[in-house]
Amino acid sequence: DVRESTAQLEHLSELKHISGADWNLEIGALSVLASKHKENSPALLFDRIKDYPPGYRILVGFFESLKRSALTTNLPLDITREGFIQPWRERPARPEYIPPVTVATGRVLENVLTGDDIHLFKFRVPRWHERDGGRYIGTGHVVITRDPDENWVNVGCYRVMVHDRDTMGMNISPGKHGRMQRQKHFDKGESCPVVACFGVDPLLHMIATRPEPYGRSEFDAVGGIKGEPVEVIRGDFTGLPIPAYAEIAIEGEFLPHQGKEEGPFSEWTGYYASGEKFEPLIKVHRLYHRDNPIITASPEYRPTARAEHCYELLRAAYIRDQVEKAGVPDVQAVASYFRRFLTVISIRQRYPGHARQAALIASQVQGAAYLGRYVVVVDDDIDAYDIDDVLWAMCSRADPVDATEILRRCWSGPLDPIIPRERKGLSSRMIIDACRAFEWRDNFPPAAEISAERQRAVMEKWRKELFS
Repeated sequence: DVRESTAQLEHLSELKHISGADWNLEIGALSVLASKHKENSPALLFDRIKDYPPGYRILVGFFESLKRSALTTNLPLDITREGFIQPWRERPARPEYIPPVTVATGRVLENVLTGDDIHLFKFRVPRWHERDGGRYIGTGHVVITRDPDENWVNVGCYRVMVHDRDTMGMNISPGKHGRMQRQKHFDKGESCPVVACFGVDPLLHMIATRPEPYGRSEFDAVGGIKGEPVEVIRGDFTGLPIPAYAEIAIEGEFLPHQGKEEGPFSEWTGYYASGEKFEPLIKVHRLYHRDNPIITASPEYRPTARAEHCYELLRAAYIRDQVEKAGVPDVQAVASYFRRFLTVISIRQRYPGHARQAALIASQVQGAAYLGRYVVVVDDDIDAYDIDDVLWAMCSRADPVDATEILRRCWSGPLDPIIPRERKGLSSRMIIDACRAFEWRDNFPPAAEISAERQRAVMEKWRKELFS
């Protein structure tokens, strides 16, 4: 659970305690300046938040370093980026699924509130950034719904805004499984049962951000990774599974004929692109929480070119697996940048058109299709995880008139900042073939480089003098 994860982070010196910050904008600013988007920065645990008594805490940055990502996913702590990606490529090929197990009780039931006792602002719900339309409790959480026709449970992650003591708003982009399930309920003229948990096992949140195949529950996937089932209780109001050791959980329903303006919110694009929209109201009927609960949060800001962020590593693993399953040979590496806008795929060219094939397929597989903008394919001597190396290849090997393709009417969404409101949902994307031209690659000017063997020898000899 969150507390075990927090204790492990503390043991690894990957956690910093912050006392006395203001829920109104200050926690958001500190999350960006002191932790987020900086390599090897610590996770932050906020306590004694202004206007609130101590004990109700907020955890930010729980897997924003490679070491914390490895810890979350049961991998060696000294792992490399490629070492992290490899098992995530293998997991989809040989998936293990263990369904959750229902238990009679759990820590989440330490406090059970109904009716007038429900008050969502008892928790330290931050207003993260200046232009946010309200206070967002749901940024690093999970949302649980069930398909009314097929009966499978989806676990997703969609932002959650608190309206008042017992109502919330949620933005779910078109094409997401939770949105499909909600619409099925609405089409029947009925409300949609929903559970939202704020303070969950980081692995469950991680998997919720990367959808399993349609019809397969993320609970099953997490159980397979852990090697044991996720323990859940059954909600009194919804009948939905609730992680037994969640910090905070609500049971409620999406109301089909009632709504309220939700947003704007600073999203992962770095913009307020989705604006303020009328979204179905969530009426909260049950509120559960542990004593002194911890809200897990992953507030967004401007994305950066960090290929080692957990979200980027997972996306790269899925894209590579899907590209190879589509029949593209000799893929050497895949990297994702700016949270999904830019995908880089490195190949060892084997035949004419190989590079273009790899780029086109990578642009449309499930891992990259939503809100992609650019796909760059490079030769195998280019480090896909080094954005400078990638840009060098683009500048020196890609003549724009021959190296680019434009795809139109691809899958976008309401968060896309460059698409005007009346055209939300569709966008173009560019394929950039930054490989040496296949037909004269053997005559291409040789690149200045230091061999891997010499790099190792020099590093071994001079590491103390130059790099310590």
